Amino acid sequence: MSHEPLTSEVTVTLRVNGTTTQVTCDTRTTLLDLLRERLRLTGTKKGCNRGECGACTVHLDGRRVNACMVLAASTDHAEVTTIEGLATEQELHPVQQAFIDADAFQCGFCTPGQIMSAVGCIKEGHTGSNDEIREWMSGNICRCSAYPQIAAAVEAAAGKEW
Repeated sequence: MSHEPLTSEVTVTLRVNGTTTQVTCDTRTTLLDLLRERLRLTGTKKGCNRGECGACTVHLDGRRVNACMVLAASTDHAEVTTIEGLATEQELHPVQQAFIDADAFQCGFCTPGQIMSAVGCIKEGHTGSNDEIREWMSGNICRCSAYPQIAAAVEAAAGKEW
C-alpha cells in the first residue's frame, strides 16, 4: 500500500509589482491566496471566491483576471500587478486619483478590484461611452451601488495621458 501524499507542491517564480519572487506552494493554491497569504499583498480582496464579483481583479501578463480563478502554478514566469503596484511612492496612479475625485467608492471593499479592472478597461479601449464602460466593467460588483461614480471615474481617467 502506497502512502504518497494526496497533494504536491510546486515552486513558482513570478514578477509581482516589479519584484521577482520565488514561492513554493500547494498545487491547488490560487493566485489570490498566494498574493494575500504568502506575499501579504492584502489589497486584492477575496469576495465570492468563485470568479463572480471581481474583488480579486489583478493584471496577469497585462490582462485583467480574477485571481481566485487562476492557479498559482500556472503563473510561473508571469508578470502580476496588484493594486499595491499601481502607484509610485510620489503619486497615485491616474485611475486611483480619478476614483478619489469622483467619490467612486463607499465601503471600499470592491475598490481595488474596480480600479484594476478600470485600468484594464481603459488600456483595452472600452471607454467610448458610459454604456460601454458599464458593460466592460460589469464583472466587478459594488454592493454599495457606486456605479455612476465608478463609470465617471473611468471616463475621467480615460481622458488623461498616462
